[in-house]
Amino acid sequence: MRAAQERLASAFERQRPHLQRVAYAILGSFNEAEDIVQEAWLRLQRQQDADRIRDLRAWLTTTVGRLALDALRSARVRRELYVGPWLPEPVVTRADPISEPAATGGGDPADRVTLDESISMALLIVLERLSPAERTAFVLHDIFGFGFQQAAEVTGRTPASTSKLASRARRHVEANRPRFPPTRAQHLEVVQAFAAACLSGDLERLVSLLDPDVVWRADGGGKITAARRAHRGADKVARAMLALARCPPVGYIADVNGAPGLVLHDADGAASVMSITVDGTRITAIDIVRNPEKLTRLPQWPQPLELRPTA
Repeated sequence: MRAAQERLASAFERQRPHLQRVAYAILGSFNEAEDIVQEAWLRLQRQQDADRIRDLRAWLTTTVGRLALDALRSARVRRELYVGPWLPEPVVTRADPISEPAATGGGDPADRVTLDESISMALLIVLERLSPAERTAFVLHDIFGFGFQQAAEVTGRTPASTSKLASRARRHVEANRPRFPPTRAQHLEVVQAFAAACLSGDLERLVSLLDPDVVWRADGGGKITAARRAHRGADKVARAMLALARCPPVGYIADVNGAPGLVLHDADGAASVMSITVDGTRITAIDIVRNPEKLTRLPQWPQPLELRPTA
């Protein structure tokens, strides 16, 4: 019996990263995703003859999908009452001090086991505008490649209906994707130029990096100072960014959900994670998460350096 339990636990642990990705993509919260995955483990333990489940990955994905969908429906009510814009919880992995040249390579794969560009902050923000069922159908089919039969078992719809849900979601996502997605090196170059322009106070250069319709959102959750309304327009956003940069923070260029972004620390130690969406060579969205409840997982790197314009 003990050996069987150990085999089951080992098999589950091999699926844990995948299950966390599924739950996170549906919920936009890594903390909630971990709770969902843990509940799936408890349900697996309660299954009679669990070791006879033919496709453990499929069984666990279906279980996690159902739990995440139920949690998302409940979360929608709370998010409507949220103070200011609600942004997904960022997942930060590798980083480079901004005052030094940042590497353009992918880094050690072991540092990026949680997420990659397929679950970017930009995508998660778009998914927030979908219904829970549309989001779940899209995540399972388009991101993780599951068939509509299995997705239907999660959504509680027929396969044909689930296909329509995913199709509607797909159209919405495609309409909001960058028309000219940058390479990682191009994205990193824009982020470095953005940081340098902010810290040098170069308004003209900063405006040139921003799309005319750029949007800036900040999530403080009512727990820390943050703009409660989105700012739009290159000039308005640029001036707001320069105002923030008058007291230079410390921080890093980091991978935020698999793409270059910024991790900053104010003089009082408050952290901010900045996701930067780039289309071609211009920034179309700046999303800043400051709510400390969403930043409990920031990696601990060596002492950050004061930010200065790159040479």
